[in-house]
Amino acid sequence: MRRSTRFLPFLAWFPPTRAELRADVIAGVTVALVLVPQSMAYAQLAGLPPHYGLYTAFLPVLVAGLWGSSAQLATGPVAVVSLLVAAALTPLAAQGSAHYVELAIALALLVGCIQLALGALRLGFVVNFLSHPVIAGFTSAAAIIIAASQLHKLLGVPMARSEFFLLDVWGVLGQLPRAHLPTLAFGAGALAAMFAFRRFLPTWPGVLITAAVSTAISAAVGFERVVGRIPAGLPELRWPQLDPGIAASLIASAVVIALVGFMEAISIAKSIAARTRQRLDPSQELIGQGLANLAGSVTQCFPASGSFSRSAVNFQAGARTGFASVVAGAVVMLTLLFLTPLLYHLPEAVLAAIIVMAVFSLMNFTAIRQAYRAHRHDGVAGLATFMAALALAPHLDIAILGGAGLSIMLFLYRSMRPRIAVLGRHPDGTLRDAALHGLPLSEHVVAVRFDGQLYFANVPYFEDSLLGVAARFPKARQVLVVAEGINQIDASGDEALRRLAERLRDGGVTLAFSGLKKQVLDVLRATGTLEVIGAHNIFVHEDAALAAFADSVLQPK
Repeated sequence: MRRSTRFLPFLAWFPPTRAELRADVIAGVTVALVLVPQSMAYAQLAGLPPHYGLYTAFLPVLVAGLWGSSAQLATGPVAVVSLLVAAALTPLAAQGSAHYVELAIALALLVGCIQLALGALRLGFVVNFLSHPVIAGFTSAAAIIIAASQLHKLLGVPMARSEFFLLDVWGVLGQLPRAHLPTLAFGAGALAAMFAFRRFLPTWPGVLITAAVSTAISAAVGFERVVGRIPAGLPELRWPQLDPGIAASLIASAVVIALVGFMEAISIAKSIAARTRQRLDPSQELIGQGLANLAGSVTQCFPASGSFSRSAVNFQAGARTGFASVVAGAVVMLTLLFLTPLLYHLPEAVLAAIIVMAVFSLMNFTAIRQAYRAHRHDGVAGLATFMAALALAPHLDIAILGGAGLSIMLFLYRSMRPRIAVLGRHPDGTLRDAALHGLPLSEHVVAVRFDGQLYFANVPYFEDSLLGVAARFPKARQVLVVAEGINQIDASGDEALRRLAERLRDGGVTLAFSGLKKQVLDVLRATGTLEVIGAHNIFVHEDAALAAFADSVLQPK
């Protein structure tokens, strides 16, 4: 049974209890009430006709629920991924055109293949290269970009498309005096209504009620700027067109969407799993997301991911298993089959308002501020990603890849210069940083603490620091490295220790170590460096080393 559930994880649901079945049906219907209008809005954000959002809210939702590892994660169209789709495809084709639709479907295929491959190879850890500050900076900027991209639809004015998104927004603001007042009324009214529902009636399906009331009013007054006819029926099964030229032009964007989409999905899944105590398998979740996008690519869908807002609704509504997502997909299927005529008079401005309302939760400036407090470099990476995304929009892939690269570079820089402290005897008997605590030092024995792994990037810094310490104390005959902080050592680090031991010995100085971990000792023993240092110069604790040196160590001169 365990092997079967590995490949068919939904078998673990069976047989469901009556309570589980009832809870999943209620949760699935509740999520669908939010999903239907949101999916149409996100298709509009992605530059596609609204019915492609309904397609993406159908089969990908079912497949992700069946093959994912989270019981509450709600998959489908999401704001950030929709924005990335538009950013990737707008330079290649006119939004809404047949070629644009083909590219979006091909993009879903590539994203699905990447996610499925990462999951099958259990490489979910690659998303760790997108640090939390970078994601916080990117999503905060994305929220602003998404909201600004809907401004022209709320005002009822055209928006130019250029290489500089901020200039395009400035052009929209210049048309404020020519705003279409009925469109503005629908958009502002929808925003106000959804805000009121969220504030005063949070358990009500405010998005659906707002969309339904707006549609009724639009039909009654004959408002013209509406969604229009939505094709009835399920999406056509068709393999996406993907020639080598298209694949080459989309691969970088597909990698970004695959990683960012999965990061969004796994973040909310982990958050919910911490409360439900459910076991979460990131690699299985990658497989689920990958299969969802692959299934979507043959049913006319653009890339999907896990949704923060709908997953929260799913959890709050009491979902017990992934069957809740199956129910939500089934409700969307019924909508496609029977209810599309009811959506004809839905105002486009209301869809824009739904998008704006949904992205408020993506703004997370607190996370960037907290990252700066934790470490200045993390705050810099988050802020740089935020500013780059705003400045480079619509080229958002460059911004997030650049932010990830900056974060890694800053980490490497920190690891190249780990903390090295000369130690003195504290009144409580422990060895502490002499400079920090104003402690006296010995002329004859020098103790140094090195905090960090010893590898090729920081070997020169380690050597220079130790030789510099030895030069500061010309009468010292022993240099003790307190090495509890050295967790790993590579070939470059091993060679550095060998050179240091030989060089100091030539100057009449003994190099000794205390607290070396087993994995480090194993390397030194395997390479013969331990013999060069001398096994008698390796100590379990610094006090044993200092006692062996038979000196009134680290006492005042």
